[in-house]
Amino acid sequence: MIPLGHYLFVSAVLFAIGTAGVFLRRNLITILLSIEIMLNAVNLTFVAFGRQLGGFDGQIIVFFVMTVAAAEAAVGLAIVIALYRHRESLNPDAFTALKW
Repeated sequence: MIPLGHYLFVSAVLFAIGTAGVFLRRNLITILLSIEIMLNAVNLTFVAFGRQLGGFDGQIIVFFVMTVAAAEAAVGLAIVIALYRHRESLNPDAFTALKW
């Protein structure tokens, strides 16, 4: 059996990659993908702790998080498409004004 520390290390690396993608990238689609990577890192942590403790609680929570992540991806992509049609740019700095 793989120790819990290995799962947590992989989860921390995935979360760090996602965080770096959010802060360093200048494209809205890659920022959304980075957020999804961060959510998957959290999912891996839930499953690892659920497996370590011998319960299914972690897996049940992951199903709920995956449902929310799918909805977030759909709504986020729809917003990105609407913003691109309006401004013809995916750079987040172009969307600082609060008016259309």
